[in-house]
Amino acid sequence: MDNTETPVVPEQVDKKPGIFSRMFITLAEVYSFIARFFKEAFLPPFEGKELLRQCFEIGYRSALLISTTGFITGVVFTKQSRPSLAEFGATSWLPSLVGIALLRTLAPLLTGLIAAGKVGSSIGAELGSMRVTEQIDAMEVSATNPFKFLVATRVLAATITVPILTFYTGLIGMLGALLNVAMFEETSAKLFFQSSLEQITFLDITASTVKAILFGFTIGVVGCYQGYNSSKGTEGVGKAANSAVVISMFLIFIEEVISVQFFGLFRS
Repeated sequence: MDNTETPVVPEQVDKKPGIFSRMFITLAEVYSFIARFFKEAFLPPFEGKELLRQCFEIGYRSALLISTTGFITGVVFTKQSRPSLAEFGATSWLPSLVGIALLRTLAPLLTGLIAAGKVGSSIGAELGSMRVTEQIDAMEVSATNPFKFLVATRVLAATITVPILTFYTGLIGMLGALLNVAMFEETSAKLFFQSSLEQITFLDITASTVKAILFGFTIGVVGCYQGYNSSKGTEGVGKAANSAVVISMFLIFIEEVISVQFFGLFRS
């Protein structure tokens, strides 16, 4: 009689990667996603028609909200700044203060945050819906490059449109400030804009443009990445839209801090 015992094989336990492993895996995936974007965006064939359509969609979606927010920001900032300047008899510096504040910080930051909430969530939800309904897979089967058509065009459109919206926000904010100043001090529009723009330097314009480009690129990449890689059905679509907004805003604040420190080196 065979008394040999059958060796007991321990159960294999599926070990999930730890938090740091998942973080590095995600960073590697994001790096690969961005590298693929640069490869697809600047190599023919180009999707010019879709790029123009996305630029229009981003600008159209954000125009009304940005106009309202920029105008209110100009009015409120001017109203809140006047009492402090009046204590020192320096209300004549109010247009310059408003111009510098709007162009250097408020306009890029407001535009970036609004675009992250409005455009980022839309891109994430749109691509996420296409992923879970297998429309992206169908494009691959039909010999269409979905990454170039869906991702590259949206990232480029956000990168191009956000700087334009930034200067539009600054202009609308200046009009709100002009309305407030004209009501209390009867300053003409010509004198107001001369006073507000005389302190603006080329470095200020360059810094705002660079920040706006970074913000637009961040919004486009994050929204497309979350939507393009979404899963789990309709739950994944909502998660992609929510993650696109939260992560974009978080990165925008980080980029704002770094940009202020960097361009501050050239002002000192």
